[in-house]
Amino acid sequence: MDIKDSIDLNKLSNNFDVAVIGGGIVGAGIIRDLALHGINAILIDKKDFSSQTSSKSSKMLHGGIRYLENYDFDLVFEALQEKNFWLKSTPHLCYESKFYLPIFKDSIRPLWMIKLGLFLYDALSLFTQSPHQLLNKQQTLKELPSLHNSNLKGSGIYHDAVVDDYRMTIEILVDAKKIGNDSIEILNHVSANGFEFNNDKVSINLKDMIKGDEKQIIVNDVIFATGPFSDDILSKIKALNWTNKLIPSKGSHLWLKRDSLNIDYPVVLTPNDGRVIFIIPQKDKILVGTTEKHHDGDKFDIEASPEEITYLKANIEEYFKININEDMILSSYAGIRPLVRDDSGDNRGKTARNHKIYQPRKNCFVIIGGKYTTFRVMASDIVKMVLKRKNKAYRADLSFSKLSFNPYYFPFNKERNHTDYEKLIIHNEFIRTKEDFIRRTS
Repeated sequence: MDIKDSIDLNKLSNNFDVAVIGGGIVGAGIIRDLALHGINAILIDKKDFSSQTSSKSSKMLHGGIRYLENYDFDLVFEALQEKNFWLKSTPHLCYESKFYLPIFKDSIRPLWMIKLGLFLYDALSLFTQSPHQLLNKQQTLKELPSLHNSNLKGSGIYHDAVVDDYRMTIEILVDAKKIGNDSIEILNHVSANGFEFNNDKVSINLKDMIKGDEKQIIVNDVIFATGPFSDDILSKIKALNWTNKLIPSKGSHLWLKRDSLNIDYPVVLTPNDGRVIFIIPQKDKILVGTTEKHHDGDKFDIEASPEEITYLKANIEEYFKININEDMILSSYAGIRPLVRDDSGDNRGKTARNHKIYQPRKNCFVIIGGKYTTFRVMASDIVKMVLKRKNKAYRADLSFSKLSFNPYYFPFNKERNHTDYEKLIIHNEFIRTKEDFIRRTS
C-alpha cells in the first residue's frame, strides 16, 4: 500500500509566533487552544502523534480515586470535572462505566476507608456522576462470579470513564487544524533540534525523519510538551541550564481475549504492595494494567518486560479463578509516565499527578506532569502564560468549545463501526508511514 506524503518542509513558512514541541495529548490541547485564540503556531513531533505515552495509558478519564489517600483533593476535583466535561462533549470517544472494587479481609484499605473514599469521590464530582454503591459478599459474587470468594467481604462500586485515548488526541489535532486553517501547521515524523535563543527569537532546526529534508524556522516562543522525554531533550539545550525534574515510571499493560474473564465492567485490584491494577473490558478485548517501575535509558517505543507481564498475570490469578496462558494474551504495551520529582523522594505510587510549568527563558515554556484527564487544563494554564507575554487576553470559555466533528454520528460502544470515522481522520491528518495507517485503523 502506498502512503502519500503530504509534508514538504520547503513549502513551510519560515516564521511562526509559537512552536509546540510534542504531539501527545498535552501538545494537542495546547495547539488547539492557540488556534482558538488566533495564534500562528506550529506543532512538531519526532514520531507519530500520540504514539508514545498518550496512547499507552489505561484508557481512562478519571479523577484518580487513589490520590484521595495523598489528600490531593484539588487534583481529584479538577480531574473529575474534566472527565464529566468530555463525557458530555465527546460521547463518541468516552463513556461512563461502573468500576468494581473488591474488598477482602486482608485488604490494605478497610471497609470504612472504602466507604469514606467512595462518598468523597462522589462529593468531589459535585454529585454529577452516577452514585457509588456498596455490595455484600453474595451480591459481589453474583456480579463477579469468577472472583475468588475466600475472605471476600464485598465490594464498592464507583463511576469513571473509559476513553479511546489515541483517537481523542487525533481529534484534538484535527480540530486545531480546522480552527486555525493556514495559521496552524501540525507535523509528524519531523524532529526539532538545534534550538538557539537570540534575543526575543528562537531558531529551530527541523528535519524530516522520513525524507531527510531540513529547514530552519524562527519563532517568538517555544513550548515543550514533551512529557517523559523532557529531561533528556532540555538538558541538551545549553541556553536553558535545565536540571532533571522527572521520575520516569514505566507502566505496562496486557490485552487479553474477551472471553478470558467473565466480567462485564472494570474491576480494580489493590494488591498488598500498594499498587493499583485495572481490568477493563473494551469491545472485543480486556485491558489489564498497570505496573509501576523505575525506568532508565531510552524511553521511545518501550515494551513490557517478561517480569512485568508475569506480575500482571500473577495478580489476575490471585483475585480470579483463572490460569492465564499464552493463548489468552493478545499483546502487551508499555509507556513512561512523566511524574514530577518532589522533596519526598522517589515513591512513584505516592507522587502527586499535578502538572508544573517552568519558564527557563522568557520565551521558553515547559509543562510536565499531570494526567491525561486534565490535558485541557494543562493546555489552558500554559497558553494563558504565553498570551500574557504577548499582552493578549485569554478567553477561558474557548477551550470548552465542542470539537467540530459531530460526535452523535459515531457513538462509542461495543458495536461501533469505525469505517466512516477513520475516513474522516485519515482525510484530515498526515499519514506518513504504513505503521501510521495501521495504528489509525487498529
